[in-house]
Amino acid sequence: MFKKVLVAEDLDSISIAVVQVLEDLQVPVIDHVKYCDEALLKIKKALLEKEPYDLLISDLSFKSDHRKAILNSGDELIEAANKVQPTLKKIVFSIEDKSYRIKSLFNDLGISAYVSKGRNSIAELKNAIVSTYNNEEKIVSSDLSFSFNDKALIEIESYDISILKLLSQGYILESISKEFKDLAITPNGTSSIEKRINKLKIYFKANNNVHLIAIAKDFGLV
Repeated sequence: MFKKVLVAEDLDSISIAVVQVLEDLQVPVIDHVKYCDEALLKIKKALLEKEPYDLLISDLSFKSDHRKAILNSGDELIEAANKVQPTLKKIVFSIEDKSYRIKSLFNDLGISAYVSKGRNSIAELKNAIVSTYNNEEKIVSSDLSFSFNDKALIEIESYDISILKLLSQGYILESISKEFKDLAITPNGTSSIEKRINKLKIYFKANNNVHLIAIAKDFGLV
């Protein structure tokens, strides 16, 4: 089993439960922090002392308070941790249930497991920790209706997400074109963008732009 685990969670009730799971699994060293910046400092310090963490368990959302923060979310923490310790195993424990965001955590940030906070989450978390220790990958809570083979999610690119985000903010076609030109995003012609929007409507079986944005929000794209 893992020898040294760091838990990043700002709610005491949740962190107590996570620590209990780790204690049940007889993990000898368990550290807990409430801030992402503090978590990264501990990861760096452990590396310098040649006693690195084996596993990071992190939430995605952290409430802001009076402390000035550089890292404001679990996503940012994991990305920063990857830069200093690429081999660190990572499990996300969160209430997030948007398919696209979960998929990006695996594909872009290299997490090993995603556990959704819920009725059976503690048992799910314990199983995820054991599976991660055994080098299994892409472990997802059984209660999530999520598939890595979802065609829509496979086809979506960052360009599409940029369009969807601007549409959700009320931008019209000409405004999106201007924004893309200002940001040097290509293609940025109104015709190309309109074709892409129509393609997205087909993928998501959306009747119109409003319906498209509603579906995109359900997927966690915007």
